[in-house]
Amino acid sequence: MKYAVTAATGKFGQTAIKTLLKLVDPSQVVAVVRNPQKAQKILPAQVEIRQGDYTQPTQLEAAFAGIERLLFISSLPGGKYPRDRQHLNVVAAAKKAGVKFVAYTSFPHADQATSPLSADHRVTEKALAESGLKTAFLRNNWYLENQADFIKTVLAGQPVYYATGDSQVGWAPEAIYAQAAAKVLVAAKPKNVYEFAGPMHTFAELANAAAEVGGVKADAQAVSKDKYRQILQQQGLQAAADVLLMIQGLIGDGELAHPSKDLEEVLATQLPTLTESIAKVFK
Repeated sequence: MKYAVTAATGKFGQTAIKTLLKLVDPSQVVAVVRNPQKAQKILPAQVEIRQGDYTQPTQLEAAFAGIERLLFISSLPGGKYPRDRQHLNVVAAAKKAGVKFVAYTSFPHADQATSPLSADHRVTEKALAESGLKTAFLRNNWYLENQADFIKTVLAGQPVYYATGDSQVGWAPEAIYAQAAAKVLVAAKPKNVYEFAGPMHTFAELANAAAEVGGVKADAQAVSKDKYRQILQQQGLQAAADVLLMIQGLIGDGELAHPSKDLEEVLATQLPTLTESIAKVFK
């Protein structure tokens, strides 16, 4: 059986590949990448590398030839080539190539979420569901690394701000989500949907955990969205303000507040605490 991981040179993809190598024979592992030269430098030597750009349907179909199980890692939004079109190319190529099973990294409760970030995932899930392919939707909550600036500011003993109120997020390190994805890819009887999430916490609790790691006093202030925008502008982040506010908004609306045991059940181990994760990732 051949297992493939798309976008394999990214952080998520690299971890998934390394995990997969521990679960199956290395001869069965294929890395599908946009830049083979880069992949040869950073991926384990025993991994077969194939070129597969999400914007090149014919290239993708060739890359998926002979692949039975595919880990389809979603692309980043905001590019010149729309993400939903990229994803539809992957789905079509997988179907044409005869892939038997696709595990796709999606958004929490993508079928119900209303934020802009969930839209492309909803389109992709629909296309996969209609493709006839056997699938598993890996609905990842929030990577701890997404809050790098916030955490590093707390570690430096500086004040931080948030506009999410008491809404919760299931933060966990990106590597943990990637390890779980690889395990689903090789599972004998995978579920159709996995709501992957770390322990639920608020931004105030995130600040307290980071402060504990840094041995400093937390100074986290809840502010209104208007005040948050003003702070971003004062910090020179005016260009990114709309995106950051949108993310704060979806968190404030509770789109990430979905407790789940799926992640620890797939990994068959207790998840690290928020403090432990921050210490491992940022110290």
